[in-house]
Amino acid sequence: MGAEGTILHADLDAFYASVEQRDDPALRGRPVIVGGGVVLAASYEAKACGVRTAMGGHLARRLCPQAVVVPPRMSAYSAASKAVFEVFRDTTPVVEGLSIDEAFLDVGGLRRLRGSPLDIAARLRHDVRTRVGLPITVGVARTKFLAKVASGVAKPDGLLSVPPDGEMAFLHPLPVERLWGVGPVTSGKLRARGIVTVGHVARIGEAALISMVGQGAGRHLYALAVGRDPRPVQVGRRRGSMGAQHALGRGPRTPEDLDAVLSGLVDRVTRRMRAASRVGRTVVLRLRFADFTRATRSHTLPRATSHTPLILSTARGLLVSSLPAISARGVTLVGVAVSNLDDGRAVQLELPFDGWSGAELDGALDAVRDRFGSRSVTRATLLGHPDPMSVPILPD
Repeated sequence: MGAEGTILHADLDAFYASVEQRDDPALRGRPVIVGGGVVLAASYEAKACGVRTAMGGHLARRLCPQAVVVPPRMSAYSAASKAVFEVFRDTTPVVEGLSIDEAFLDVGGLRRLRGSPLDIAARLRHDVRTRVGLPITVGVARTKFLAKVASGVAKPDGLLSVPPDGEMAFLHPLPVERLWGVGPVTSGKLRARGIVTVGHVARIGEAALISMVGQGAGRHLYALAVGRDPRPVQVGRRRGSMGAQHALGRGPRTPEDLDAVLSGLVDRVTRRMRAASRVGRTVVLRLRFADFTRATRSHTLPRATSHTPLILSTARGLLVSSLPAISARGVTLVGVAVSNLDDGRAVQLELPFDGWSGAELDGALDAVRDRFGSRSVTRATLLGHPDPMSVPILPD
């Protein structure tokens, strides 16, 4: 952490909805919802009515009946993301992408070339607006955590710099939920003890926090609350997991329906893994129930793999174990991820060598789909099911 705030957190505002408003002038200034069955994005005009991402479409339309609902255009969002990241890289070579619509930038050492970090942030916002046509919010601070909090406070379409001598004055009045790692469970534990602001977290001390939320979380939250975050902006850092998810809406689903969705997700994830030469050990199943609560199930394999049948078999086992909860509570989203990723070119072979590992079939199917499209070869269970939406993602 330097003596000057040189880390920028740049975050596009309501990304999908902003692209729609950019491309259709008739939508500007109006509440816009992207996605029908489930809200994929909402403009700030729609958010003012209470519409939120991942909300069911029926509820969103009740909250904001005047909203314009548009279908998603993933190719347009992907193109806009690439254009924005070109602006980022023209600003500084030190860019760490977090998702398709946000990134950290380190502008340390650029003062003589481009001015102060605040000047660079202002120029970045101007360049994104003029070159890509989208609003973007930027936070400037000494640490990644403070820069991200600053951009969140400055939204929408804002710029906020946190000076080093004003960090605690900025951070401590904020609600405790602003701390990374404070979700509903941790927030409930802290608020039940009267800890409602970041300042309360800092004053209560590390030992007391550890007794409340555990050693790892307690140390992490205390460090953030007192402004300690030594993580640098990393260029070229490979992702630690690969996943995909599919929103189902609120209708009833049979186990066969869920298995078909699961199969399609696993096909997509394992194909991405092989394209990036990655293998992984831990298979994760994510569920969102009809009451908006979530659950995660995982299983770690003996060795890393990208073999589709093995990962699918593991995911199916996790799904079967979750069927009682799904039957009782309903399900609106299914997701699959593979974590504990490693380089697929450095897999340790095991004796005795197997004459056929299944990788040959995976490779042949990948080649056919690359040439003729993802639906050119499909599973029988997926016949008649719509092709799941392919959400834009950052390169591995």
